[in-house]
Amino acid sequence: MINSQDIKNGVCIRMDGRLYFVIEFLHVKPGKGNTIMRVKFKDVVDGRVLERRFNIGEKLEDVRVERRPYQFLYKEGDDYIFMNQETYEQVPIAHDLITGVDYLKDGFICDVVSDASTDTILFAELPTKVELAVAYTEPGLKGDTATNTLKPAKLETGAEIRVPLFINEGEIIRVDTRDGSYCERVR
Repeated sequence: MINSQDIKNGVCIRMDGRLYFVIEFLHVKPGKGNTIMRVKFKDVVDGRVLERRFNIGEKLEDVRVERRPYQFLYKEGDDYIFMNQETYEQVPIAHDLITGVDYLKDGFICDVVSDASTDTILFAELPTKVELAVAYTEPGLKGDTATNTLKPAKLETGAEIRVPLFINEGEIIRVDTRDGSYCERVR
């Protein structure tokens, strides 16, 4: 159990039979009345965000989670097979439990978050930025760099994003896995 005033970002809480991660918290002391904690939670399963208020001293059930590096090996049906970097054990993870799955390439190292008490995998997340090769895009014209115009490009993983006009086929670019946006060209 954890007291409501001990809530911090990244803490995992079990409420109403579901697991939630704290993404934001605020300690509020109104002019009159008791101090409260205003907390924003993100549901582990479906990603919904909800906001709750707690009185100071209220008890909450915390869940101990572990983050471990796993390497992506291959895809088998709807599951993705990952290997634990410490024990070399292979585990399947469902498609919908992986954040940024469109940018997942063989050999990538991901953080796999699991419930320490039951060893169930909650989700896997790619690094925030990954480097991928451009598999296909229309060639850019010389001198077309004056404006911030974007064109579609297909990456080596099959994902489609929008890139600046000066990016050509075969170039390596850095992509933000949270929203699929182009970051920069890798030299």
